[in-house]
Amino acid sequence: MSSVITPQRLASLFRPRSVALVGASNKSAFSRTAYRNLVEFGFAEKTYLVNRRGAETHGRPTVTSCAEIGEPVDVAFMMVPQAGTLDALTDAAAAGIRNAVILSAGYGEAGESGRAAQAELVAHAESLGMVLLGPNHLGFANLVDQAPVTPILGLPREAGSVALLSQSGASSAAMLEFATLSGADLSYMVTLGNEAMITAGHVLDFLVDDEHTRAIAIFMESIRDPEVFRAAARRAAAAGKPIVVLKAGSSELSARTAAAHTGALVGDDRTVDAVFRDLGIIRVDSIEDMLITAGAAANLDRLERPGIGVVSISGGACDILADRAEDLGARLPEFAASTREALADVMPAYGTIQNPLDVTGAAIIDPTIFTRAIEAVSADPGIGVVAVVNTLPWQSDGGPFAGQAFADAIGDGIQRASGPVVYVNQVLEPITAYTKEVMAQARVPHAIPGLRQAVVALRNLGWWSDATRDPGGEAPARDTVPVPAPADRRGSWSEARARQLLTEAGIPVIPGELATSPQQAAKAAADFGGPVALKIVSPDILHKSDIGGVRLGVSGNDAVAAAYEDVRRAGDRVPGAQVEGVLVTPMRSGGTELLVGVVRDPHWGPMLAVALGGIFVEVLGDSALSPLPVTPARARELLESLRGAALLRGVRGTAPADLDALAETVARVGDLALALGDDLESLEINPLRVDGSTVEALDAVVTWKETA
Repeated sequence: MSSVITPQRLASLFRPRSVALVGASNKSAFSRTAYRNLVEFGFAEKTYLVNRRGAETHGRPTVTSCAEIGEPVDVAFMMVPQAGTLDALTDAAAAGIRNAVILSAGYGEAGESGRAAQAELVAHAESLGMVLLGPNHLGFANLVDQAPVTPILGLPREAGSVALLSQSGASSAAMLEFATLSGADLSYMVTLGNEAMITAGHVLDFLVDDEHTRAIAIFMESIRDPEVFRAAARRAAAAGKPIVVLKAGSSELSARTAAAHTGALVGDDRTVDAVFRDLGIIRVDSIEDMLITAGAAANLDRLERPGIGVVSISGGACDILADRAEDLGARLPEFAASTREALADVMPAYGTIQNPLDVTGAAIIDPTIFTRAIEAVSADPGIGVVAVVNTLPWQSDGGPFAGQAFADAIGDGIQRASGPVVYVNQVLEPITAYTKEVMAQARVPHAIPGLRQAVVALRNLGWWSDATRDPGGEAPARDTVPVPAPADRRGSWSEARARQLLTEAGIPVIPGELATSPQQAAKAAADFGGPVALKIVSPDILHKSDIGGVRLGVSGNDAVAAAYEDVRRAGDRVPGAQVEGVLVTPMRSGGTELLVGVVRDPHWGPMLAVALGGIFVEVLGDSALSPLPVTPARARELLESLRGAALLRGVRGTAPADLDALAETVARVGDLALALGDDLESLEINPLRVDGSTVEALDAVVTWKETA
């Protein structure tokens, strides 16, 4: 059904010309509020009330079935009990209605019986050619066309350019209120519920094409139909529409809570993080940051660079902003020489010219200091956006705003600026109708309430601007990777077969010889010319050291032969293990050890992981993830994002790693994993050793989906 839920198909749902309230009742608070919303938005004449007894409802006559309406209807808002929903759908379909909004709960979130009921609901809708929004939700409001199909109170009448999607109906009311208070005016509000048919990805896809929506904020607990979501997110990035997501489920407890709420698995949070980064999705951890970031993104558009320039009436605010920028990883670059020269003509002699810039009390005497400082800072080659800190009122004292002259001067600066400028209030005060009057008079298009909130929003927007600046299309073609025939990609593989796979794929592997006798092992060691490592080779033994199947730093023919016997006998500790021999490799010392691996996520496909530590990976916990494919440039970004990346750059006299060669190897591992296709379960190189320009795999494990 996903294939037929297109943006064009959803237009009749989200831009309805008429609505039927099915199950309308004077006793139902949902019915009363939904009807009141429709009336207040001027939709009364396009609203039909369906009550199976035909009783007068909400002061109006009703019909007993949709078939009695006798007029075309776009959406049926189903407020009937679960037991009557299937019949209600049949009646709606018979009347030509093709969209249903299902209020009832007790479906996928309600255990096995609820999941069965939801599957039956979807199958019935599909048989009728209908699409469903919900169930277990509170509908939607199209604020652009003034079409509310929801019982949520307090809907704003003024439309904006931020669309809000929420899997939680109850939380959406609070989100809507804060959006209004923070100036993130909404174009649409859509509650998603269980997403039995229409998912967040489908709605996102619809909003990409909506000319009134410039940014999308999403509260979600799970991602159903990841491929639909991924495709829509890529379209949003290409269209320059930021997506800001508050994704719950990062802790074990919240994941369980979310699953109970919506009846869907949440998925691994670090994988979701990596996928979001790959898609250019801004992830936040609070409702406030979600809506303020989305509001800023909708009003400021893409930034040319991530640097933030600050012009402030308060030195204290400058200190706070500098601290928060350091905490949150936002960039406050030093001003260029040309900017300092320009500001020297603006600032009083006692002022300090730096970023953040305190315009001092001189701006109280001469408000044009604001105007000229904004103009100068906006022209700085390292600044992508200017944040101007000053007070904004949220309530009137009955007279003109005492600070209007300063707001006007800031507005003049915004008009003369070379780039985007945002007004920042020092505290998290609401942006009310009175605030907007002051802003309109000053020609200030947008304001952010709160210093920390401004840093978060502008940092996020800068990151998104860089991450999606050139979304591109398909990954550039790379050399073809030779792989075994599909029939060979089965069973359990030993390290020897894994080494051969890597070597044929062009991935550097430490030299080694598979010995089947003590004499062959001794000769191999002699050929390597130094201490060697010996490891048992068996497709049935992955953790060799646990059974004594590894010897390190062995020298001399007799010692090597004895070590061979010891390692070979270790296989007897695993009954039935098939032992292919003993691998002899030269010992290595120095350098840095990493783990590079690919695991197939059930929702998102193959995921690449790079981590520092070799055998200490779990102890250090320093890793980075990315969906495949990855280019060498992307692989280098992953490596440089590690907390221990300084080790790769060389510390205390050690040789820096050849990051280009290392990144090429990591990308090649990803290429190999993709070439192996769905047969591959996991591929792990641990450790991958890098020492200057030397990069080589010391051990590898390959597992397939179908094991013997």
